[in-house]
Amino acid sequence: MTTQRVEHKLMLLPDKPGCYLMKDINGQIIYVGKAKNLKNRVRSYFKSSHTGKVAAMVDQVADFDIITTDSNKESFLLEITLIQKHQPYYNIKLKRGTGYPYIKITNERDPRIEITGQIKKDGAYYFGPYPNVYAAEETLHFIQKVYPLRRCRGHQGRPCLYYHMGQCLGACFKEVPREDYDAQIKKIKSFLNGNTASVKKQLLAKMKQASADLEFERAAEIRDQLHYIEVTVEKQKIITNDKTPRDLFNFYMDKGWLSIQVFFIRQARLMKREKRLFPVVDTAAEEMTSFILQFYNRKNNILPKEILLPVGLPNHEISEILGVPVRTPQRGEKRDLMHMAYENAQLQLNEKFRLLEMDQAKTSGAMKEITDALGLSECHKIEAFDHSHIQGADPVSAMVVFIDGEPIKKLYRKYKLKTVIDHADEAASTREVIRRRYSRLLKEGQPLPDLIFMDGGEIQMDAARDVLENELNLAIPVVGMVKNDKHKTADLLYGQDDHHVHLDPRSQGFYLVQRIQDEVHRFAITFHRSVHTKHSLSSRLDEIKGVGPRTRNKLLKAYGSLDRIADAKVEDIQALGINQKTAQLIKISLQGKADVAKGSSHD
Repeated sequence: MTTQRVEHKLMLLPDKPGCYLMKDINGQIIYVGKAKNLKNRVRSYFKSSHTGKVAAMVDQVADFDIITTDSNKESFLLEITLIQKHQPYYNIKLKRGTGYPYIKITNERDPRIEITGQIKKDGAYYFGPYPNVYAAEETLHFIQKVYPLRRCRGHQGRPCLYYHMGQCLGACFKEVPREDYDAQIKKIKSFLNGNTASVKKQLLAKMKQASADLEFERAAEIRDQLHYIEVTVEKQKIITNDKTPRDLFNFYMDKGWLSIQVFFIRQARLMKREKRLFPVVDTAAEEMTSFILQFYNRKNNILPKEILLPVGLPNHEISEILGVPVRTPQRGEKRDLMHMAYENAQLQLNEKFRLLEMDQAKTSGAMKEITDALGLSECHKIEAFDHSHIQGADPVSAMVVFIDGEPIKKLYRKYKLKTVIDHADEAASTREVIRRRYSRLLKEGQPLPDLIFMDGGEIQMDAARDVLENELNLAIPVVGMVKNDKHKTADLLYGQDDHHVHLDPRSQGFYLVQRIQDEVHRFAITFHRSVHTKHSLSSRLDEIKGVGPRTRNKLLKAYGSLDRIADAKVEDIQALGINQKTAQLIKISLQGKADVAKGSSHD
């Protein structure tokens, strides 16, 4: 149901191209889209019926903003910038970097050939991407043996080992003519572009000559090189008659999911395939366009000489933005490849649906059980908190994150509590960690969770709600996870009256709550132990005369434990910048304590 404010804004939308930003009740941007006509596109979300992810997104929209542009091309560029800046939940999002290795011929007076993961505009020649690092390394080693450039560090007045092995042109002791390098680089480029016939003929002649000269080890080495060409370089079937480096994209869409296949065609062969699956909000053409532009905006990616796309995409705009020809094949090998990519995309998505059906109860199905029991609309992201201390000492808090029922460990956070006077004060601990966590998210414009789980009862829940509602003006539901007298997950607390919400102990929703509670407790306890252990070590070192904070930190950084410090030599302790008298005192003190500890362990 749209609000009156949204209805008024819909009436004022212009008939111009641009981008729109959908926002939830907390002002968080949850989707960014582009349109040739903002009025028609944005109104369609609120005036038409939807299903799946579109319906879920529209249900959460409380407001929207628009940014008009002068052309459709500008709206493409603006959309990618906004997606990368805000990382909206409902958009396709690609990481800026990839792990694909490339082979690089450096742009130097004495060029080298190497493997790199960083593409720079440095005049070098890059070839790839390779399917994996092993394939790139094997190709590199082969080239270094057959077409050597420079393997050494440069001029050193004498031939290097690689020169004697025939794998360096000799920049180590002489000036190599530029023409020699150019000739080798030409052969390397030809080889990397799939022209293997000439090098095979050359190697075969060398192998026969070595065999005739009774140089059987040399002949065996050349035989292995020929075998490498056959099993690695020529392993892939030739799929085109020309050597143009090109990337091919195709997709299959069904039930709100987009399955994408990317074929990397190099050396006239299909060198690598990348596959992606996304639940999407917009049309297939719009989502594919966004994917392709983000794909080439990543750091470790070089553009091919040609991009092949299926029918229905804005080839002209994509070509203008990327600066390479973009075509839709109509016949022959390229059309067959496009069909193969489509079939693979369809196969991949159908497999995904089968797996989704099996996992539904364990992940999003479990989330739905929880939200239904709480009387809430669809939720995706849960952040759960727990506190830990030993008799009030070294108080810490920890947070874990679950999205659609799965733990996302890279989003976990640890907190050393700073403002809690009474270390056993659960309410004060909760106030501090909630304040720190969500004031920071608001300040940085980061996504907020749909639910907050507190591992505890009414005290923690009331404290969390107080900070969220009265200090930060946030309306995030807070849920308490209750344990029984056996310290096992029992049920949930929710609402202003903190009433009990019972889940079936045999349901997937109950198991998910149990997993969240166990995980946040484990994470908090592990963090507390590491802090407490470090403080214990620090306090024992502080008891030694002459050891101040700086000396203590040096020792802990170098050795990590009292036993290792006690076992160290006085000279090694002195090497850290500690005077001899203090080093000897540290050694004697810690050895004495270690001996006492060993004696008590034998009693």
